[in-house]
Amino acid sequence: MIGRRKPALGDAPLAGVDVVLADLDGVVYAGPGAIPHAVESLNRAAREGRRLGYITNNASRTDAAVAAHLTELGLTVRPDEVVTSPQAAMRLLRGIVPPPATILVVGGEGLVVEVEKAGYTVTRSADDAPAAVVQGFAPEVGWMQLAEAAYALQTPESEGGIPWIATNTDWTIPQARGVAPGNGTLVSAVHTAVGRLATVAGKPETPIFAEAVARFGASAPLFIGDRLDTDIQGASRAGIRSALVLTGIDRPKHLLAAPPDARPDFIVSDLRELFEPYPETVVRGERTTVGRSVVEIDGPDLRVVDEGDRHIDLVRAAAAAVWSSGRAIFGFRVPEGVYADPFWRV
Repeated sequence: MIGRRKPALGDAPLAGVDVVLADLDGVVYAGPGAIPHAVESLNRAAREGRRLGYITNNASRTDAAVAAHLTELGLTVRPDEVVTSPQAAMRLLRGIVPPPATILVVGGEGLVVEVEKAGYTVTRSADDAPAAVVQGFAPEVGWMQLAEAAYALQTPESEGGIPWIATNTDWTIPQARGVAPGNGTLVSAVHTAVGRLATVAGKPETPIFAEAVARFGASAPLFIGDRLDTDIQGASRAGIRSALVLTGIDRPKHLLAAPPDARPDFIVSDLRELFEPYPETVVRGERTTVGRSVVEIDGPDLRVVDEGDRHIDLVRAAAAAVWSSGRAIFGFRVPEGVYADPFWRV
């Protein structure tokens, strides 16, 4: 049984945590390279006795390939310590279509290997009468694979059509050169062609979190992510405490606009801050204080009373002020200094 125990005031985000579950793209690495301070921080968490697990929506690589990449970056990772969205997709698929049915796969090696490991037969053609379509991201996915999926999904499931499972629907994926289209854009292309919606296995849906919690025997996990709409929202749905790290997709301006079900328990600029005492958030009327940073709501304005000595505390204070107001971010004028981006980014 997992819980979202509220740490004591001043505790570090990792206080009382038995398993650290980390997203990969935008948290541990961007493209082939490690994000600054990520590897050292995760190694420190392991040295201090916490189990480490890695959860990724990226379906393009096998768990073994991901583990090898992480090991090359300086971590020590076994394949079974990597939980992938294709693995979560197989959890869903087994409850709908039993193996050894033929499955049309749209994706790369990471998805193909998991489909075969689950006992299914892989096809790339709608002409082979597949029992389901499973779709995941891979850089090589192009028009021909998307078209085959569309051909196989012409008939709605309510009218006898076959199931369609997407490993994930991330709109973007961070790469070394910048932000690129993710699997959500490819799933949307098929949706546009056939007018159907896929069932999603990965974040923010709960199957991938359930798999991780069970695999690592977590009782007090902390999930670290860089996206509000998949990582933080997914952890919230699964009842897991979360930390948003500002080294990937979502930036301070996205954070202030986060809906209630996608607000992290902790906000950090990089993973070193997981070990630092987390400052108390004090909301008194229209004024919010975090550390030495103070902001105040003045009608439509979010005013910076004192920037403090750490920009991350200013971001934390601004987010808490907007969230506690019950008003949407669109109802505020926010100084550019709050949105300033001194953090490392892709």
